Parts: sequence; structure tokens; C-alpha cells
Amino acid sequence: MRNISYLVVALLLSVNLGFGSPAKAGTKTFVGNISDAMCGLKHMMPGKSDKECTLECVKAGSKYVLADVANGKVYQLSDQKKPEEFAGQKVKVTGTLKGDTINVTAIEPAK
Repeated sequence: MRNISYLVVALLLSVNLGFGSPAKAGTKTFVGNISDAMCGLKHMMPGKSDKECTLECVKAGSKYVLADVANGKVYQLSDQKKPEEFAGQKVKVTGTLKGDTINVTAIEPAK
């Protein structure tokens, strides 16, 4: 009887752990600069700041991206509104990665 009690407790604990937040399981933080898909890792408008270049490219139809210069990667961003306030800045993006797109849950300035 005692063994059955231990088995039931172990089963309940494992079931409880299995129902943890699946969305948080794949959540990561990515660090890079808010850029645009046209320029990616390197801005190309002479005489313009990274912010000005990013905003002008997006206005012309490009999309916001996270440019991870340290690793040479450019990530697409699911949220195209929040990145505007961080255009050209170094940020931390929290979200889940699927392919080359980050499903954004938060963006904040990086230090």
C-alpha cells in the first residue's frame, strides 16, 4: 500500500510539472540592434544615423528586424509597432524563435 502511495504522489508531481507554461519553455532573450530588412547588419544611407536610416527604410516599405552583429544574424520580428520606438538602438528582445522570426513578447533597451 505504501508503494502505491509513493507511485500516486510521483505521478501527480510529474503531471503537474508537465503542465508548466509551454510558451515560456522556448522563450529566449536576443540582443542586437533594431534595424530594417533592407539594410540588415549594416546601414547604407550616407549621412544618416542608424535611427534615421531605419525609419526611412521602413517608411519605404521595409520591415523592422533585429540585427545581431556579434553573431552575424538578422532576425525577423513578429511585432512591427513596438520596434519603432527603438529604431537604431541596441535592445534585448524576448520571445520565441521559429525559423528566422522572433515571436516578440517584449523589447527593452540593452545596457
